[in-house]
Amino acid sequence: MWARRTRILVLGAVLTVGLLATVLLQSPVPTQTVDELMTSPSEHLNQEVAIRGEVQDGTIDNDTMTFILEGTDSTLKIRFTDAMVSNGLDDNRTVYAEGVLLFEDGVYVLEADVIKTSCPSKYEEAAEAEV
Repeated sequence: MWARRTRILVLGAVLTVGLLATVLLQSPVPTQTVDELMTSPSEHLNQEVAIRGEVQDGTIDNDTMTFILEGTDSTLKIRFTDAMVSNGLDDNRTVYAEGVLLFEDGVYVLEADVIKTSCPSKYEEAAEAEV
């Protein structure tokens, strides 16, 4: 039988290899802005993407489960039919969305799996109170 020290070293090596394999195989998708993604959306078509932007005023439609995410120069339609949505989805809120980028009826659409919203800032409330 192997010595105790050898067994510990082998177990440590197996755990290290397993951890490295997990990290390398499940690396997260890099987050892009709406403008970065829309410079070349066809490169990401039918692929998993992570994106951040701001919800455009008045575009949240709970009937079709869609809204428009905007950057500085570009916009992207987000469909959140099957997405886990955190509380606080509202106009002008910064949003992080993960999902598959599709091209439907001449428009790019992100079929979101996850939508996370930023927390409202305490400084925004203080600025409104001073006005």
